[in-house]
Amino acid sequence: MRRIGLAVVLTLALAFAPVAAGSQEAGRIYRIGFLSPQSAADFGPYVEAFRQGLRELGDVEGQNIAIEFRYADARADRLPDLVTELIRSNVDIILAVNNPAIAAAQRATTTIPIVMVIPTDAVGSGFVASLARPGGNITGLSIQFAELGGKRLQLLREAIPNVSRVAVLWDPSEPGRREEVGVIEVASRTSGVQLQLLEARSFDEIGSAFASMTRERSGAVIVQGTSMLFGQRARIAEQAARRRLPSMCPGREYTEAGCLMSYTVRFTDALRRAAYYVDRILKGAKPADLPVEQPTKFELVINLKTAKALGLTIPQSVLGRADQVIE
Repeated sequence: MRRIGLAVVLTLALAFAPVAAGSQEAGRIYRIGFLSPQSAADFGPYVEAFRQGLRELGDVEGQNIAIEFRYADARADRLPDLVTELIRSNVDIILAVNNPAIAAAQRATTTIPIVMVIPTDAVGSGFVASLARPGGNITGLSIQFAELGGKRLQLLREAIPNVSRVAVLWDPSEPGRREEVGVIEVASRTSGVQLQLLEARSFDEIGSAFASMTRERSGAVIVQGTSMLFGQRARIAEQAARRRLPSMCPGREYTEAGCLMSYTVRFTDALRRAAYYVDRILKGAKPADLPVEQPTKFELVINLKTAKALGLTIPQSVLGRADQVIE
């Protein structure tokens, strides 16, 4: 009788126990809103990386998830309308890529969970209260763009030891970008390099910025990883090559387009990892309780074809640290 009684108690306890935080509702399809300031063509590899990350966690489109994609085509002014569309389509979570999309999602909702990817200065931009304790409805991955500014200047000087004046091409309209410029300014003062800061808020301003680099005799250029500049990476590489300017850029996509060097995390890895946050939240975790993750691995990519065209010999000490060399 005691065994039967215990069995009844255990059965009742299990029947009335709350659903575990790590479970999803059976049969439900969760809707993920994917918000990007770029174009669909630019984001093909990253979308596939995100899907792969979801599949590795057992989340399959058409089975338990659906993804709603919205692309701003490098027009930040479109993002508020696009995020409104996602909210109206009853998404359960929003994946927001880069500062403009994160900011637009943050302004639009304080209740729908937001997973941020590739943010610059997530704390300074007001996306989270701190990396360890985000608070609110936003968490995700920090790419440390601002923190990498000094390292990019260092690598550029190691590759071109005689450079004394470096231009910085940046877009001040994006949140968090001034902090990155500030980091580069501090690094330049300690290294004795003069900076030429050049703003480019639109496609039309890129050509005039490069013309100014030539007039002011800058010996190289550091390019920020803003949404608008990312979409213009082929034109930036062409302008730098025409004016014989070595370029340090924020991602391998720029180097593959013809820039000299890049140093950052691999964006496909970031999107694959973002799937972990989406999965955790869909299974009941709260964004406020998920610490923002920081990268531990960065990649240096060097385009030797570009170096040869510029008449540069990259020191072996720099080449030996490259994760990929384009020949």
